[in-house]
Order: sequence, then C-alpha cells, then structure tokens
Amino acid sequence: MMHGYMFSNSIWAGHWLWLLVMAIVVVVPVWRICQRIGYPGWMGILILIPMINLFLLYFIAFADWPNNRIKDKDA
Repeated sequence: MMHGYMFSNSIWAGHWLWLLVMAIVVVVPVWRICQRIGYPGWMGILILIPMINLFLLYFIAFADWPNNRIKDKDA
C-alpha cells in the first residue's frame, strides 16, 4: 500500500518553496524600511534569525534614525 514514500518528496519540495516565498514576503518590506530610515538595507535579512529579529524590531522602534538626525540639523 502507501508506505509514506509517495508524498514525502513533493511535500519536502513544497515546504522549501513556501519558506522561500515567505522569507521574500517578510524580508523585502523590512529591507525597504531599513533603507528609508537611513540604515543599510541588508539589515532586513536579520529578520529571518530568531531572537535577532526581536532585537531588530526594538532597535528600529526605539533608536534614533539617521534620517531624522539629518532633518534635525537642517531645522
């Protein structure tokens, strides 16, 4: 009968495809947010690392943004 071999490869491939799609869906907006506030975009990749992603969110929320520092100097 079915010994578990029939679905294992297709589920595995689909799993990795789904993870890739979700990673792109999450990383792209965070990358753009980092760029807009004045930090390097590559910091958006940190959102994929457990516990570091929480640190990144708190850092973005409570740090002085470089773009705001430039605007404050002009005012």
